[in-house]
Amino acid sequence: MPQSTPPTGRASASPLPSMPATSARNWRDYALLVALACCWSSTYPLAKLALDTIPPVTFISARSLIAAAFLFAILWMRGVRIPTDAKAWKLFATQQLINSTFPFLIITWSQQYVPASSTVVLASTTPIFAFLITSLITRHEPATLLKLLGAILGLAGTIVIVGLDALRGFGSEIVAEIAILLATISFACATIFGLRLSEYDPMVVAAGSLLFGGLVLLPPSLIIDQPWTLHPTPTAITATIVMGIVSSALGLMLFYMCLGRLGTLTTNAQGYLRIPIGVGLSVLLLGESVPSNLALGLVLVMAGVAAMTVPTERLKRC
Repeated sequence: MPQSTPPTGRASASPLPSMPATSARNWRDYALLVALACCWSSTYPLAKLALDTIPPVTFISARSLIAAAFLFAILWMRGVRIPTDAKAWKLFATQQLINSTFPFLIITWSQQYVPASSTVVLASTTPIFAFLITSLITRHEPATLLKLLGAILGLAGTIVIVGLDALRGFGSEIVAEIAILLATISFACATIFGLRLSEYDPMVVAAGSLLFGGLVLLPPSLIIDQPWTLHPTPTAITATIVMGIVSSALGLMLFYMCLGRLGTLTTNAQGYLRIPIGVGLSVLLLGESVPSNLALGLVLVMAGVAAMTVPTERLKRC
């Protein structure tokens, strides 16, 4: 009788980007999308609490390493082996660079010159860039006009929520604004490249990517920030740990699960859901005021998300 071996983080699937079968989608898949939006929405208030006393590079490195440690512990308890081949780690490294390390550093730098409201609007163009890349270049899944309309409605809802004043300052810091757009294009490319990782367990991909991202930023953190000289508050430390586990570990794992089940364009719809959820968390955790235009913005956002997520087959049956 052959000996059983521990399961690996690899599944039998094509490494090429492909569109998940829409007929297999059910309410659980869309529940994962909402859960992903909730996890990543916590980024806004938690980062604000942590960055008061922890520099950005050290903060990103710390939360990534905490998240990686959390996921590796769960993988060890599950008995799942981590891939050791160079191909897997090359994929993990590439995905982390374009989905986290590069865009987060660029946005962090740009926020010194661009107001937060303008940053939110610019960062919310990711679904539109994903649509254009999918429609014009990769064509790995149907890029319908309804999905484009959904992306535009979601962006409009985002602008309404953060306020029309966010549009007035555009062009004053053109270099920083272009940098944010480059970061959003990087995010869009990551959702497409991430399909190449569908042959691996989502938790394995998240753990490997976060470990690489944390280790890459560790030397700059040690040299520039000298973490041993910092005096982070208990609130900042708690926010970093919670963000590492919830936003980074669970969020990234859910992200790869959604990519495999819903495809890139639908997964990108969670970017719009994060706006109203993030506003709600900011009101709850930070005591910020509720925007007067939240209701209208929420209607536009939900209409956009609905247009981006409804399966094409369901429309044809109506």
